[in-house]
Amino acid sequence: MQHRTRVKICGITNRSDALCAIEQGVDALGFVFCNRSPRNISISVANEIIKDLSPFVTTVALFMDEPASFVNKVIDSVPLMTLQFHGQEDETYCQQFSLPYIKSVAMGSENNLNKIKKHYASSQALLLDSNEIGKIGGSGKTFDWTQKVDGLNNGFVLAGGLTPDNVGDAIQALNPYAVDVSSGVEKQKGRKDHQLIKTFMKKVHQVNYDN
Repeated sequence: MQHRTRVKICGITNRSDALCAIEQGVDALGFVFCNRSPRNISISVANEIIKDLSPFVTTVALFMDEPASFVNKVIDSVPLMTLQFHGQEDETYCQQFSLPYIKSVAMGSENNLNKIKKHYASSQALLLDSNEIGKIGGSGKTFDWTQKVDGLNNGFVLAGGLTPDNVGDAIQALNPYAVDVSSGVEKQKGRKDHQLIKTFMKKVHQVNYDN
């Protein structure tokens, strides 16, 4: 393994889950600002959670085809570090804001990753998710890990159906820079299972240290 795999836990909706994730060594927390998601969070609740976070934990806001005015409202109201776009947003839209961004790619559809990477050249990374185009992630389903990710130079985030049981295999198969988990560490949608978070992090560390 060429690097330590970073971990983001997405769909944080409450302080307890956020603090548990940080205690287990998570690198980033994701906050979903999308009414279509069962993990949608309000600006006020996100602020209450983030004010208690430790330093050096990256805060990520997820959007899906939202008006630019709404994204700016969230940016102006919540102390965020990174944006994550899951819809049909083009590069011009994504790079208009004051923060770096990650662009999700729907791996449940046919995609040319090299072409997409060039289209979103200004992005920090691509996030490979298992959803189909036009559908939000968090489905709990994986995509075919035998799909080629050549040309991404490991600078991508792997998502889609990751769990404590399969994250080690996923890292070994694709060697992503980071993994992103949501439903795989939940006891119900929007509520994390703290033991699953602990086990997930343990599995990531194990595969990193064994390689």
